[in-house]
Amino acid sequence: MSITAETLKVAIESIVNRIGPIGEEMNRLDGQLGDGDLGVTLVNGFNNLQDIKEDLPDDLGRALFAMAKSVTAVSGSSFGTLLATALMAAGKTVKDKDATPWSDLPVLLQAAQDAMIARGGANLGDKTMLDMMDSLIGALGGKDTPKEMLKAAQEAAAQTLVTFRERPNKIGRARVYAEKSVGLDDPGMMAICRMIDCFDAK
Repeated sequence: MSITAETLKVAIESIVNRIGPIGEEMNRLDGQLGDGDLGVTLVNGFNNLQDIKEDLPDDLGRALFAMAKSVTAVSGSSFGTLLATALMAAGKTVKDKDATPWSDLPVLLQAAQDAMIARGGANLGDKTMLDMMDSLIGALGGKDTPKEMLKAAQEAAAQTLVTFRERPNKIGRARVYAEKSVGLDDPGMMAICRMIDCFDAK
């Protein structure tokens, strides 16, 4: 059982089918701590991915590169930039491969996280999507099937939101709100959580 370009197409379709309500929720959350445009970024980005998904090459690395380019084309937001950065970094780890084992997913996520830290300047513990990524990397280690990975990811994502909810945001526009961000979920972390919830266990 492997991750292929077809896996990416199914993932895009799964998220696009539910992105409307997620986008509305993310706009509301982001409006409390930022520009209020995270939902717009997600909706536009995934609608664009939907438009190009059937043209994705079989080469997994090139497919992820194409997805990164597609996201960049419709979003200049920080979340969109980091998402594209993550896709590019993950693509480099599977360059010239048509498939990679599911057990390699933490490796792809680690490469994505490292690139996002280098690009965005945030650190772990700042209450950002990086903290959600870190929890997922830890939770997925040692798993090798989509079903057990999804269960572990959903549990880790839910717990991470709880862990960080009572902490202040320490970087970006949300940092301006300082203690007012305590008790609120970080929009980027929640966005990842909601995207995970789009997938069905198989």
